[in-house]
Amino acid sequence: MLRSRIIPCLLVHKKGLVKTVQFKNPKYVGDPINAVKIFNEKEVDELIVLDIDATVESREPDFTLIKNLATECRMPLCYGGGVKTVEQAKKIISLGAEKVALSSAALENPSLLSEIARAVGTQSVVVILDVKKKKVFGGYDIYTRNGKVKAKRKFEGFLKELEEIGIGELVINSIDNDGKMTGYDIDLASIVRNIISTPLTVLGGAGKLEDIAKLIFKFKLIGAAAGSLFVFKGKYKAVLINYPSFKDKKNFIEIRK
Repeated sequence: MLRSRIIPCLLVHKKGLVKTVQFKNPKYVGDPINAVKIFNEKEVDELIVLDIDATVESREPDFTLIKNLATECRMPLCYGGGVKTVEQAKKIISLGAEKVALSSAALENPSLLSEIARAVGTQSVVVILDVKKKKVFGGYDIYTRNGKVKAKRKFEGFLKELEEIGIGELVINSIDNDGKMTGYDIDLASIVRNIISTPLTVLGGAGKLEDIAKLIFKFKLIGAAAGSLFVFKGKYKAVLINYPSFKDKKNFIEIRK
C-alpha cells in the first residue's frame, strides 16, 4: 500500500554534518557516516543528503563521500549538491544512490532533467526548490546558492514547467521556516499541490511529530522531510540523532480512506 514517508535531511558542509537556521549560521552536528549508521538502526523510510558547498564552490559532487554513504546506507538514498551533467548523475546512481537531486542546474537548464531521466529513469530525478515568501504582494520566490541568489524564474510558472517535463519528485524547502522548528509552511505546500501532481516532499520547519502528522493528514500521500527534528533533542537542542519509533509512525502514517 502506498504511504507517506518521513525523511531525515542531512546537510554536508566542510565534510561534516551541519544544521542551519534560515540557511545561515551552520552548526556542526556530527559525522555523516555515523549518522547514517544510527538511522540504519532506526529503520528510516528514506534519507536525503545535500552537499551545500558544491554549487557555491563550483565543484563536482563528492563521489568518495557518496560511495561511502551508499555503501553504509540501508535505506533509499537521495543525494544532491553540484550535479550539473548527465554523467555525474549516472555516476551517483552507479555508486548506489537511488535518487539524484538538482537545484541550481534545474533552474539554469531544465532540459537537463529530461536528459538525466532518460539515462537513469524518471523515478530517480529529484528537483529541490528553496523558496522564500515575497516581502510584498504575497507569493514566493525561488533562491539558489544557499538562499543568497534569487532566481529569475517565476515560482508558479516553473512548477508548471517541471510538471510538463515529468520529474520523479519535487522537494519544496521553505527558507523562512528552515531550522525554526515552528511547523511546516502548509500554505506553501497547498499552493504546490494545487499546481502539480508530481510526488511531493515538504522540508523546512518541523519541530515535533505533530507537525509531521498535520502535514500527512492534510495531504495524505506526501514526503515529510526534516533536519533539526532528527538531530536535536529537547529545548536546549542537544545533538542527538533520533527518529520516530514504529509505534509512533503507525499512529499517523497509514493512509486512511
